[in-house]
Amino acid sequence: MVTALKFFNGNAIFIYLILFVGMVIAVRRLLRAHNEMGLSMYGLERLAAQQHINQAGGAISIIIFLAFSEFVLTVFLAPNVPALSLLVTPTINPLITSTSTIGTDLLAYSSVPLEFTPTAQAIGCIPDQIMITSPKPGDVVQGEVSLVGTADIPNFGFFKYEFSPLGTGNWSTIQADREVKHDEELGSWNTSEVTPGDYDLRLVIMDNQGNALLPCIIPLRVVAPSP
Repeated sequence: MVTALKFFNGNAIFIYLILFVGMVIAVRRLLRAHNEMGLSMYGLERLAAQQHINQAGGAISIIIFLAFSEFVLTVFLAPNVPALSLLVTPTINPLITSTSTIGTDLLAYSSVPLEFTPTAQAIGCIPDQIMITSPKPGDVVQGEVSLVGTADIPNFGFFKYEFSPLGTGNWSTIQADREVKHDEELGSWNTSEVTPGDYDLRLVIMDNQGNALLPCIIPLRVVAPSP
């Protein structure tokens, strides 16, 4: 079900284009059939023309139904399915598993230290709406990290939090939740599953129409757990 919805949601423009072309062809056939009906002088000719009209009308009805179904799927149904509403990033389904699955490309992430500024500031955070209050920007973390913050906007849909090697933009989803949070625990992140290094951590909130606010992003340094 989710796979089918993802296909129709992700290819909406292409599907509408196909339906538009089909509608043009069907309308042309309908007009031609009406002309045939007007020029028909014999019963068999009129019967054939009527069949062509019925076929063209049926095709138009089917195309209208398919277009309406696609509209309902993309506008009303898809935004309420978190697996489809997630931003297009190399993420996992956050509603199936609570922790990230680390791909081979991320495990191969170089251990060469990136430029890291302990006094780095958060980006895009809005007090009382979208905030990560713990850990703080520039914190050094290890092991299981509890994330505290706020996810509370008008027409709230759900939130998710993600990580990316610093400056790469390769975001991976850690977890998602449908509950509003106000300066409380958002969830946790098992940093022992990633290569030690410098990372961005971001909080993303979607409203109930599938629109995403600008994310709250903070830089962190992950170190290996103490032996």
